[in-house]
Amino acid sequence: MSDTEKYVPRLKTKYAEVIKPRLVEQFGYKNELEVPRLEKIVLNMGIGDAVNDTKKVRAAAEDLALIAGQKPVITRARKSIATFKVRDGMPIGAKVTLRKDNMFEFVDRLVTIALPRVRDFRGLNGKSFDGRGNFAMGIKEHIVFPEIEYDKVETMWGMDIIVCTTAKTNEEAKALLSELQFPFAN
Repeated sequence: MSDTEKYVPRLKTKYAEVIKPRLVEQFGYKNELEVPRLEKIVLNMGIGDAVNDTKKVRAAAEDLALIAGQKPVITRARKSIATFKVRDGMPIGAKVTLRKDNMFEFVDRLVTIALPRVRDFRGLNGKSFDGRGNFAMGIKEHIVFPEIEYDKVETMWGMDIIVCTTAKTNEEAKALLSELQFPFAN
């Protein structure tokens, strides 16, 4: 591949050539900008053990960097909570926001590789939309991603995945994500 030829993610090409026309046909959009599209994906890992050992947050951030393909931000507590032994400013997790090509690459890996590797997977909950076209899901073990080497992992962490779309309704967002091969159970 030469410098003039830029790599375009497989899913991005599929969206432009196949999914967009289907959504226009299904919902009857008049303007091309009305067609729902992916806006961003936010990956978040909250580390409960961080209270006792802040090194775990760094380890989680490194794993999240491998999964996302870009450097995550370490999240810190906004206020002290004595019951949980959390002090203001203490590192408690990591998050990363994916956009453009990184986002399409992640969705492709999530749907084709990671979700099929989840134990006892029965499909995604079709009711996990927020009313404005955004979808949230959780994964109990981050080791389902192929970038994570199972033997080198000390602790398994869960993670939240929030898919933000430009869709106005849950129905439009679900149609978009279904076209992107998200395996909904209902």
